[in-house]
Amino acid sequence: MKAMKRSTLATLINATLFSAVAGTSISALAAEQETTAKKNQLEVIQVTARKRVENAQEVPVAVSALQGDSLDAYSSAGMDIRFMNAKIPSLSIESSFGRSFPRFYVRGLGNTDFDLNASQPVSLVVDEIVQENAILKGFPVFDVARVEVLRGPQGTLFGRNTPAGLVKFDTVKPSQEFEGYGSVSYGSRGAVDFEGAVGGSLTDRLSTRVSVLWQDKDDYIDNRAPGFEQKDALGGYTEQAARIQFLYEGDDFTGLFNYHVRDLDGSPIAFRANTIKPGTNDLVDDFENDVVYHDAASRATQQVESQGASLKLEWDLANHTVTSISGWESAEIYSRADIDGGYGAVYIPDYMGPGLIPFSSESADGIPDQDQYTQELRLSSNFAGDVNYQVGVFYFDEALTIENFSYDTFSAPAGALNGFVSQQQDTKAWAVFGSVDYTITDDLKVTAGLRYSDDEKEFSANRTLSPIGGAATYIEKNVSDDHVSWDLSANYKINDDVNWYGRIANSFRAPSIQGRILFGDEVTVADSETVTSFETGIKSDVLDGQGRVNATVFYYTMDDQQLTAVGGGANFNRLLNADKTTGYGFEIDSEWVLTDELNATFNLSYNKTELKDDTLSIAAPSRLELLDPIINGQAMLDGNSLPHAPEWISNITLRYTKELAEGEFFTYADVSYRSEIDFFLYESVEFEGKPLTEVGLRAGYAWAQGDYEYEVSAFVRNLFDEQQAIGGVDFNNNTAMVNEERYIGAEFKVNFF
Repeated sequence: MKAMKRSTLATLINATLFSAVAGTSISALAAEQETTAKKNQLEVIQVTARKRVENAQEVPVAVSALQGDSLDAYSSAGMDIRFMNAKIPSLSIESSFGRSFPRFYVRGLGNTDFDLNASQPVSLVVDEIVQENAILKGFPVFDVARVEVLRGPQGTLFGRNTPAGLVKFDTVKPSQEFEGYGSVSYGSRGAVDFEGAVGGSLTDRLSTRVSVLWQDKDDYIDNRAPGFEQKDALGGYTEQAARIQFLYEGDDFTGLFNYHVRDLDGSPIAFRANTIKPGTNDLVDDFENDVVYHDAASRATQQVESQGASLKLEWDLANHTVTSISGWESAEIYSRADIDGGYGAVYIPDYMGPGLIPFSSESADGIPDQDQYTQELRLSSNFAGDVNYQVGVFYFDEALTIENFSYDTFSAPAGALNGFVSQQQDTKAWAVFGSVDYTITDDLKVTAGLRYSDDEKEFSANRTLSPIGGAATYIEKNVSDDHVSWDLSANYKINDDVNWYGRIANSFRAPSIQGRILFGDEVTVADSETVTSFETGIKSDVLDGQGRVNATVFYYTMDDQQLTAVGGGANFNRLLNADKTTGYGFEIDSEWVLTDELNATFNLSYNKTELKDDTLSIAAPSRLELLDPIINGQAMLDGNSLPHAPEWISNITLRYTKELAEGEFFTYADVSYRSEIDFFLYESVEFEGKPLTEVGLRAGYAWAQGDYEYEVSAFVRNLFDEQQAIGGVDFNNNTAMVNEERYIGAEFKVNFF
């Protein structure tokens, strides 16, 4: 019982602090949450989907939140941000880099581009700062209060590159109360995971919080390529990150400063040559997760450094709140890998494998310099009447340098540079936006939003050394566009427990440039894509607050969708626009109090995407069993679904607790499922990823003693050790990447107050 009271108190304290930082009073929500806790009902989920704290059940947006036990369980085992894959309706995440460069997909919309200037239609926002570059999106998840996923276009309030949706992280903020936690876990392959935080008051108005993370895993993948044998060559990493925050709370003013830093030293994802059986999507019979056959494994590395700072200032006036949010983010990366995933090549007599290796491919990508500056200024009304509004301006400035390298694996010395390109991309964008809420009746509220965005990019690519004997090349491209995004939504309170909402929204993604010209001579450009989305749904609390069922149906059309033709005939990408793409489906998000000791969640989504362009085609390898019509060596894409867009995503969790002695025994189980996916724009038997089901378990014992709460637990991820291809490389052979193997670990955690 002590643990339960502390948990409720901590929740209310965090909610109050979160409100202070956001500049919005939530005393009513806090009271509602306290009443809920007393009745063993589901807690009120608070979200900031519209840049103010609201009850998620009353927000006319399809939003899901991860927090508490679910967030702890999913992110255990030293997982990076990909732990959210298939844990939320219509959300999937993948990467061909490993622990960096995650690619997000919402309702089937994403971007498979692996170049470091790639833009994505799903935005990541951390502590109200957009993380534009894909390397920034890989920052570790620790000391996080909640994760929100907003589905559908979010271009009015959140701006650039949100036509598919938004993933939003809110870290735990400082408070006047002395509190913190520390946890350490040990698991498979010698993995160690430590994280902790401590915070409290410095003065009666100034408080701080320091959060740290350290993760380490030994190399465990053996290299058995003849002549390159090496035990424990790949698979390990050392990840370090920290965050410090200062919160000043005056009578009518709050200021929050945040500085964060990351350092990753590890291995890239393991590429595995000819791991897929020809004519099937099965892994080869002798597949071993901890073995590769690389002739460049000794040189494989991935090093990431990033840092950033933000300052949020908020003034409470008589009837308004003025908010200023300034941000700076910087990242560096160097990632080098054996891309063909094998050894030798056809032009080296009697030395090649596993299977056919047409040519050796060892390459690297780097960002030696990236700086992003953002500034948002907004004015929000706090009227007691029927009308409220918020208006603001936003500015974005990024300078990005990218370097692409190619190496001759068999030269003397081995791995000598034989190709180099330097790219420079400068992006500037600004916007003005506004949103108005109008209460028509006590039961009916409508919201209208509008945003004008202006976006421009200046790009250059300078190839000084070509791996294919081409000449030195310098190419410049400049693109720009503007757009008016808008949304209109309504929320109708059918009764005290059921809300209906409808929403129409329009947004865009500015033009993109692809300049990976190591193996080609063309810098490609994709024009702006625009999307219009229609959705309606029900948000309901049932069974006297012991059940919650939210259901949404949606339909969208995207004009000129930006697509990436990845690989195919060479190791580079090309951008193109599809005439039209359609998507439709539904989402169910539910929670249940089954008994006083057993809680459950059940989530399900269906997404059907279709390209509609009878002229759209790309080159596809002839060695595959292709399912698309082939005309003049081109795979015709009309009617195909989007890559990495599963039709079905489902997730089930069960949490059981039982008071035992002076503490509480708990066990947590989750099952996530996503249906088959195509790795590329074309459809082939070999590069269709099978349905993937992963099961996680966590069990332990928690007890309180004085001002401390202790917890010991054991856990397993991917319980049944399901291994299959989750991505591929198609320009050379049937190279595949596979999902994480089964992971078993134990954890000790202490919270203090």
